[in-house]
Amino acid sequence: MATNQANKKPAPRRPGPRPASQGRARAGRPAGLFTWIAVGLVVVVVATLVIIKVTSGGSSGSGAQAFEPANPAVVSQLTSVPDTVFDTVGVNSSAIGVAPPQVMKKLPFLSVTQNGKKVPEILYVGAEYCPYCAAERWATIIALSRFGTWSGLGNMASYSQDVYPNTPTFTFVRAHYHSKYVAFRSVEMYTNYLNAAKTYYQPLQKLTPAQNANFKKYDNCKYITGLTCQNNESFPFVNFANQVMIVGSSYTPAALDGNSRDQIAAGLSNASDPITAAIIATANYATASICSVDGGQPSTVCTSAGVRAAAKKMGLK
Repeated sequence: MATNQANKKPAPRRPGPRPASQGRARAGRPAGLFTWIAVGLVVVVVATLVIIKVTSGGSSGSGAQAFEPANPAVVSQLTSVPDTVFDTVGVNSSAIGVAPPQVMKKLPFLSVTQNGKKVPEILYVGAEYCPYCAAERWATIIALSRFGTWSGLGNMASYSQDVYPNTPTFTFVRAHYHSKYVAFRSVEMYTNYLNAAKTYYQPLQKLTPAQNANFKKYDNCKYITGLTCQNNESFPFVNFANQVMIVGSSYTPAALDGNSRDQIAAGLSNASDPITAAIIATANYATASICSVDGGQPSTVCTSAGVRAAAKKMGLK
């Protein structure tokens, strides 16, 4: 069974000498939290705690980078995955292991007022350097597109000199999401390049006091099964109204290695593609999580075969 991997949010420190070393990170958890066993097209990852450590040098590891809007054609492929693909995949990703989110018990419901109406809040906390965030964003964008619309997504790749370097992905830093069912709030806390002193990643966005309190409280070994206390406050953190949570990536970023954004997006219409299966299984889990907090709307999505399969696997009603 697959288990989530994540980036630890360590205290800033001077980078070490090795380009793909292990370490800690204060706003993005060490690179890998849990054990992953991926077969087929993906290399088996040894059951160890993988921790991202900032490294020195590197042409792409320093200096500000201009925002690059995502290709509209790629966004279209991301946000218009055929229903048959969701239903064919369900949660079946045999070549690349996918871990389901964690269903929480007896926590206060997290909501916000939107257009005069209270709706469930989905909080994402991550960082652009983080390869586990990079993998999870694919499924997060796809799942949320079933409930609303995106604008302002940007191209991004994880840090070039660490574990799973240059994992192709997107950034939420300028993204806007509109839905009548849920409110999505995202915070990209760090860039994918080092600060001027090359002691840590350049800070990007800040959590509000309420978001910070939620992140610190629930991205914690007290609540997340399998999370060691030294890895509290890890990336990515996806909180579905305090009722379902994801800490770490649901599938290994190694699955995306050697593929461009265009190639990954183009394959999303092919349910038999191993990468597509991992992303879509993750998206079905995320979709089921949203359906569990928004009253099961829209019903055409929440009663679909792929979502029902995910809900059953998670033990949701």
